[in-house]
Amino acid sequence: MILIDAGPLVALVDADDQYHEKCVDCLKSLREPLVTVWPPLVEAVYLLGDLPHAQEALWEMLARGAVRLLTLDLVDIPRIRELMIKYADRPMDLADAALVRVAEREGIRRIFTVDRSDFMVYRLHGRIGLAIVP
Repeated sequence: MILIDAGPLVALVDADDQYHEKCVDCLKSLREPLVTVWPPLVEAVYLLGDLPHAQEALWEMLARGAVRLLTLDLVDIPRIRELMIKYADRPMDLADAALVRVAEREGIRRIFTVDRSDFMVYRLHGRIGLAIVP
């Protein structure tokens, strides 16, 4: 599985996004299933607020299973909170913390993101870096 962050979710459905072509090209080369959690999805829908057709395209990606949603539960909250405190100097937002948490929990080591500067810093279990795609 590969985690997908809000940035590529937006770029894939918004042809005017600066990362659109790069993300579309990258998506064509990926064979593993794409997964995310609610916080990056909420962020993407918010960022697409003035583009209802792009929001609809994003919902369609979920409906047809191109991107699967993984669950977050109460047991994930302490670690998400801990991560946001640890990386407060970035500052780490909820979407990033939730992605790092689910990567730790599920053993996922790759993330599809345009946010290289932050995800190059984050460490799973305090020591393991994520491989960033593209």
